[in-house]
Amino acid sequence: MIKFGYLSALFAVLHLAGFCTAAVPDDRKVETPLKHLASLQGVRSNQLTGVGIVVGLNGTGDKDQTKFTVQALSNYFSSQGINVDPSQVKVKNVAMVLVTAEMPAFARAGQKIDIKVSSTGDAKNIDGGTLIMTPLVANNNQRMASAQGQVVVSAAAVPGRQGTSIVKKIPTEGRIQGGATIEREVQSDFSNLVRLRYSLVEDDFTTAVLVTDAINEELGELVAKAIDPRTIDVTVPKRFMGNTVGLVARLENLSVKLQPKARIVVNEKTGTVVMGADVRVNAVSIVHGNMTIQVSSDPLPVIPAPPPVEAAPAPPAGRGQARAAAGRNAAAEPAHKNLSVEQGVTVGQLAESLNAMNITPTDLIAILQAIKDAGALSAELKVI
Repeated sequence: MIKFGYLSALFAVLHLAGFCTAAVPDDRKVETPLKHLASLQGVRSNQLTGVGIVVGLNGTGDKDQTKFTVQALSNYFSSQGINVDPSQVKVKNVAMVLVTAEMPAFARAGQKIDIKVSSTGDAKNIDGGTLIMTPLVANNNQRMASAQGQVVVSAAAVPGRQGTSIVKKIPTEGRIQGGATIEREVQSDFSNLVRLRYSLVEDDFTTAVLVTDAINEELGELVAKAIDPRTIDVTVPKRFMGNTVGLVARLENLSVKLQPKARIVVNEKTGTVVMGADVRVNAVSIVHGNMTIQVSSDPLPVIPAPPPVEAAPAPPAGRGQARAAAGRNAAAEPAHKNLSVEQGVTVGQLAESLNAMNITPTDLIAILQAIKDAGALSAELKVI
């Protein structure tokens, strides 16, 4: 993300990076590997969850009023053949936690994966505690893995003084590297598939056709077909039967010559604006605050600023003081600003002109939104 004050230096970089309009030469297009444009359906990770207990805390665990922690600890003792009265259980060294993990596609039994541990009660710190054996289940409630290990709390960078950052630990959230062991595999016969289905990252008719043509040209057969702007089906050729892995490896590095979308991304919270240098602005007139902007083939005549209000002589006490204060406030008002540029100017050039007038990022965002709403911006405006 780039702040508005650095946009002038950014435009040339984005120009080379491919943020451009539809009417560009072929040599300006970008060659992108298929694996960056589309994902293969059926090849995805699985989310695992579980509820566990962290023990061994130095008085920083849940309080006795946290009933579910007391009940869970009593149930654990019962499973070990130890009967205890829940009313006699003290949990200041114990914390109830939620355990989450991401099971990679094609994970095999015995493989280790990282887990995340988050306090669900009122524990103050779970750092250094030990997570006892916790089953992890998928969304179908099947047990896929087991987790256990020592918790190391997470850290996050927070803003400090003079633009510096400070690393601050989050005592109620931690991780265990390799803390879970896969017990059940997701069954699949990938190597014997007869059809592959790719899903584009963004739905676009042109991209779907270009990807389909590139696959057919690479394999020398009409095996790829665009189902819709996002989905492409590929029939596995006979020479790749039983070797679907080899086919996918060949296709994922296939370069597709694409023309990126003209897009402007605006972050209203931070005032960040990222845009392409070649996005054009059509004829439009805008009045924003004390500023007039006109994009046309005819230059806008410059309207001279009104003369400053002369200071009134020292008034007597009473209402004259109010009139003098009003005169001083009127003299402090900023002069009206005028900007006239030719039709077809790029957004980059327009932003540079506005930047020279010392407008704020908030003003730039409002102006771009107004231009887009007026139908004079030949690009997609995305506000995040």
